Amino acid sequence: MALTLMYITNDPAVALIAEKNGVDRIWVDLETIGKEERQKNLNSVKSKHSLEDAAALSGVLTKSELMVRINPWFEGSAEEIEKVISAGAGRIMLPMWKSADEADRFLKAVNRRVHTTLLLETREAAECVDEVLKNPLLDEIHIGLNDLHLSYGLTFMFELLSNGTVEKLCKKMNMAGIKFGFGGISHLGDGLVPAEKIILEHYRLGSSVAILSRGFCNILKTKSIQEFEMIFEKNMKELREYESAAAGYSYGRLLENKADVAEMINEIVINIKEKA
Repeated sequence: MALTLMYITNDPAVALIAEKNGVDRIWVDLETIGKEERQKNLNSVKSKHSLEDAAALSGVLTKSELMVRINPWFEGSAEEIEKVISAGAGRIMLPMWKSADEADRFLKAVNRRVHTTLLLETREAAECVDEVLKNPLLDEIHIGLNDLHLSYGLTFMFELLSNGTVEKLCKKMNMAGIKFGFGGISHLGDGLVPAEKIILEHYRLGSSVAILSRGFCNILKTKSIQEFEMIFEKNMKELREYESAAAGYSYGRLLENKADVAEMINEIVINIKEKA
């Protein structure tokens, strides 16, 4: 089964190209509270999306689901959820939750009116996930590697793959029968750990959702919307063809890939520490 793919944009033209090429979810990002402070030293996306962007995309998308990431749970969350639903979101994502109670408040506030995703990106969330998995309103969990590796004080986000943290969480979610995903992927051949290696880890671990990262296709690095569309179409075709082949790989081959990935990650961590 092909991965459910998510792409972050507030540009209707870009969103329609992603939708046309089979991206399952278009992601509008309203999270601002605390993000700049947490990720100030990371080359990560810190968006300036708005509620109006969500409404605009809702008006043009016909196949892709519109997902909106709200702020971490705060006193205004219930009101924010109402506004996001009114803007046309088909799915709402809660970031940076740290307790089963926060997750429960979010799920109850949405009350199945739209789909939900809990973005697991804190050590506290990982430690209470067993309780969260019992929640009857739970829809889906996505493991956010950027903030989660910071929460654990790690050097490189993919260390969570090599040290067993992601695998442990995935086993829990598989046992509970909850749909889940983790991290992001670039285009094939790109990334410190190549995208194809990460895709095989998704297949080995039973993950079914992934983010298409900026490295997959970045409108800011193309000369025109036409060039962007050409690159995006090519990269999506290659990714889906690779997935089709990967679906037939033996578990033994997936375990060999796991070992390769761990070796790559360990070398990257050593290099980062030597340069620090």
